[in-house]
Amino acid sequence: MNNSDLAEILIRAVKEADSSDRLLDAVQELAAVGIEEAVPTLIAALGYNNPGAAVAAVDGLIAIGEVAVPPLLELIDDYNYGARAWAIRALAGIGDVRALDTLLEAAKNDFSLSVRRASARGLGTLRWHQVPPEKVESVQTQVLEALLLISQDPEWVVRYAAVTSLETLAVAVAVTSPDQASRITNQLQQMLDTDADLGVRTRVKFAQEKIQQQQHQEVFAPKRKLEDTEVTEVTYRGGGRR
Repeated sequence: MNNSDLAEILIRAVKEADSSDRLLDAVQELAAVGIEEAVPTLIAALGYNNPGAAVAAVDGLIAIGEVAVPPLLELIDDYNYGARAWAIRALAGIGDVRALDTLLEAAKNDFSLSVRRASARGLGTLRWHQVPPEKVESVQTQVLEALLLISQDPEWVVRYAAVTSLETLAVAVAVTSPDQASRITNQLQQMLDTDADLGVRTRVKFAQEKIQQQQHQEVFAPKRKLEDTEVTEVTYRGGGRR
C-alpha cells in the first residue's frame, strides 16, 4: 500500500468517525503517519469540538512541517477562534518565518495566555536560514523588541516562554549582533532580579548559563582550531622522517 492509499483510508476514517473517541483515534492515526496529503484533514480537525483531536492534529502538522504553513495561515482569518488558536500553536511549533507576523501579533495581543505562550515560544524556534541575509538583522531586532515586551506579560507562563526564546535568540545573535546580545543579557538579569515567580527566575538562571557556555565556546573555538592545525602540521612534517 502506497502513501496515497494509506492517506485516503485514514482520512476517510476521520470523516466517518461517529463519536468523540473514534474521532480522536482516527486523527491520532492520521497525524502519526505524517503524510502531506493529510494536511487539509488535520487542519479541519482543529475546528472540531474535540481538544484531544486538536492536540493530535497540531502534533501531526508540526511533524509534516513547512508544507502545512500556507493553509494554516489562511485559517488565521477564520472566525472560529478555537481553530485559529490551534493553528497558531501549529505555526509556532513549525517555526517557519512566513508565520512571523502572526506569531508577533498573537504573542503580544492575544487574550488567551496559552496562545501567547505558544507564540512566544515560536519566536524562539524561527528558522533563520529562511530569512534573506540582508534582512536577518532587522528581523531579529523585530523579534527582540517583541520578546522584551512579552517578558513583561502578567502571566508567568508567558514570561517563562519569552525567556526560552530570549536564550535561543541570544545564541543566534552572539557573533553577528553583540549589541542585541547585550540587550538580551541585560533583560535576563533584570528578570532574575525582579520577577516575582520562582519558576521564571530559575529558567532565567538556566538561560544565562547556556548563553555563557556558548560565549565560552565561541571565544576558545578559534584557539582550539589553530592548535589542532598546528598539531596536524607537525605530525605531517614529522611523518616523513625515518
